[in-house]
Amino acid sequence: MTALPVAHPALPVVPERGGTQLRAPKPVIVVDTREQNPFSFARFQGWFAGVEKKPLPLGDYSVSGLEDVCVVERKNLSDLVCSFTVERPIFIQRLRRMSAFPDRLLIITAAMSQVKSRYEYSPANPNQITQSLIATLAGLRVPFLCVETHELGEEIVASYLYQVHLYHWLESNGHGRSLADDDL
Repeated sequence: MTALPVAHPALPVVPERGGTQLRAPKPVIVVDTREQNPFSFARFQGWFAGVEKKPLPLGDYSVSGLEDVCVVERKNLSDLVCSFTVERPIFIQRLRRMSAFPDRLLIITAAMSQVKSRYEYSPANPNQITQSLIATLAGLRVPFLCVETHELGEEIVASYLYQVHLYHWLESNGHGRSLADDDL
């Protein structure tokens, strides 16, 4: 069965209280200027007030005003393999720093089956890379998601950043940490 992702929603989620929709401001996404193949987020203009490009102290993406609490690191497969082999000490240090952020995500633009398969361009062991990802999750508590395409990664990161902003806005405006009454 071939997966055919549906189009993204008009908004990822709409918060409500007592059946009434809350009007939250739109966030601004921050893209690190050093990101080599950045997500453009152009498809998600209705979700965000804008996209700002500037150097981030850590990671590739964040939300304006939340750079000290939210970090997203993106890796394609060759990047991931290189990061867990040749550049391992540097990458492990970055992951340790990420683990201190309340909102953190490692997004991999490759299917888990690709991570677990032999690499044409590297002698690296797929088991080592997979186990390093699991150790990142279990040991450092940095969650990761594998997505099959760059476009799907862009949507997942856009949705994640939108919702991180929304939860922070809800909490700071006295609405608690849920999108709807008795829900997530």
